[in-house]
Amino acid sequence: MKRFGPAELLQDVIDKKLCIGCGACIHLCPYFRSYRGRTAMIFPCTKSEGRCWAYCPKVEVDLDALSQTFFGGPYKKDALGYYRSIHMSRAGSKAKIKKGAVQAGGTVSALMSFALAKGLLDAAVLTGKEGLLPVPRIVTDAREALRVGSSKYAAAPTLAALNQAIKEGYKKIGVVGTPCQVLAVARMRTNPMDDPAFVDPFALVVGLFCTWSIDFRLFEPFLAKRVAIAEITKVDIPPPPSEIMEVYAAGEKIKIPLGEVRELVPDTCSYCIDMTSEFSDLSVGVLEGRPDMNTLIIRTERGERIVNDAVKGGFLVVEAMPAENLEHLVWAAGNKKKRAFVKAGEAGMVNTSEGTRSYLRVNPRTCADIIG
Repeated sequence: MKRFGPAELLQDVIDKKLCIGCGACIHLCPYFRSYRGRTAMIFPCTKSEGRCWAYCPKVEVDLDALSQTFFGGPYKKDALGYYRSIHMSRAGSKAKIKKGAVQAGGTVSALMSFALAKGLLDAAVLTGKEGLLPVPRIVTDAREALRVGSSKYAAAPTLAALNQAIKEGYKKIGVVGTPCQVLAVARMRTNPMDDPAFVDPFALVVGLFCTWSIDFRLFEPFLAKRVAIAEITKVDIPPPPSEIMEVYAAGEKIKIPLGEVRELVPDTCSYCIDMTSEFSDLSVGVLEGRPDMNTLIIRTERGERIVNDAVKGGFLVVEAMPAENLEHLVWAAGNKKKRAFVKAGEAGMVNTSEGTRSYLRVNPRTCADIIG
């Protein structure tokens, strides 16, 4: 694949408002920076090729090549992608998670804490927050991993901390990210710049379920009209069919219809084909009807090994997934994938002709099967 640089990244992604602010282009050089959810080039750069472009999850993503690299086969039309098994899960007693410290079952926090405690990771890249603002963090202490477990809902430049962790020399990095961030990580892991000294630094990739993220620049004033920002202690979106956002502040719970919240979602989310972070080792999301549990998708051998060890160590509890829940998950993920492929195709962003840069590339037969 021909590589390009920052000028093309501006043209293909930022100028077209396709950037979700994942952070993949931050801390690679002095030129790209993120501020309150927005990514911008602060100084001009004339490099013809760059990691900023090569890592971006919004341009020239070859789905077949990535699937072949990580799963040994072409990209599938299946709603959930490649996986080994699907379960319900929650944090075990050995995780010692305080009540209310995490959302849903606490699976992600338990897994990252376990992996750090057992030396499987030397650093975890997570998303903390300052007030309501999502802030990327490098965590090296298992107990600290338990303190950044709440959902943020606004887009975050998490991968900026990942690039920093690699710079600082961490060799066994765990990362928790949304589907777009996980896709960027997958691109990083293929060594797209053909660096002869490249060594994959990722020891565990945990992907979150995501249907959309909110633009923080819109989210903060949106909430400020309803509640004092400084008084907010927690924001939550219960599993369907609730269709509300819950904001906890000053001892009260404010309910906001999701229809109003969705107006804050950037258009780029509607082009995202992935609801369940298909290129991760493990994917985790909420479980409908069970606010105390998560859905856990095991995708890779190393992900399976870590889950089994965490269960044996008492950090994680795994149970069978109810057929009804799995059926609805497949339906929801399939709908998101179909809508995004249709929209991207109509915009001329899938399998464009030679000499024209594309958003997605995939076998045309697979694309046709997904669209139906």
